[in-house]
Amino acid sequence: MKIRKNKIKQSFKDGKTTIGIWNGIPHGYAVEICAGAGFEWVLIDGEHSPYEFTTILQSIQSASSFDTEIVVRPAIGDRVMIKRLLDIGVQTLLVPMVESAEQAQYLVDSMRYPPHGNRGVGSGLARAAQWNRVENYLTQADDEMCLIVQIETVKGLKHIEEICQVEGVDGVFLGPADLAASMGYLGQSMHPDVISEVVRGISIARDSGKVPGVIAFDKEVAKTYKEAGARFIGVGIDLLMLAKATSTIVSEYQFLK
Repeated sequence: MKIRKNKIKQSFKDGKTTIGIWNGIPHGYAVEICAGAGFEWVLIDGEHSPYEFTTILQSIQSASSFDTEIVVRPAIGDRVMIKRLLDIGVQTLLVPMVESAEQAQYLVDSMRYPPHGNRGVGSGLARAAQWNRVENYLTQADDEMCLIVQIETVKGLKHIEEICQVEGVDGVFLGPADLAASMGYLGQSMHPDVISEVVRGISIARDSGKVPGVIAFDKEVAKTYKEAGARFIGVGIDLLMLAKATSTIVSEYQFLK
């Protein structure tokens, strides 16, 4: 059995722009619906949604029949948590609140086996290795891992150039919502000053050879970010889409009361 190739990492190498959707509904049905829509990737959000390891696993399995890559955002960039996610088959992580090169290096090391890192070896128990059925998994796994660090504070943006110098960081994702709060614009992710800083961060990542990413729900703002160099772009959140759609239906059918 051969190791599964990481299509996101390949798209990074090929210079392609991809779009994806945030998944916050912790159920395989939701992920299956999103994966079947045609997005290049679905991000399972373990930071702000009530996802647990078992539900993450179930959702990954639900998406396995589609040509859509799964990205997982863990609640925190913790070495033990990362090890468990990689072992159940996650190959691409988007880690929140990265603010220094030291933190980025810690994450790189956590995703690689020795001697290049310190990922714990447990392939006999790992779905990722198909319980040692994947030939040479231990020597090939590092090449298929993709690390995207999320910069979403003023402090993180201050150190973005050093973060981008860390070998093993594949992408740099700008988080407008938290960045806006950090800048004093809580709830104003589309404030001109915030957009300007996101564009600046995207440009720095691009010029440093890292793949820039961002989330944007407004088409014009998304276009601005794309023109600045963003190539990994989140364009929706399943929870918000469901909330908006259901509220709209209630409003439209008030005439029946």
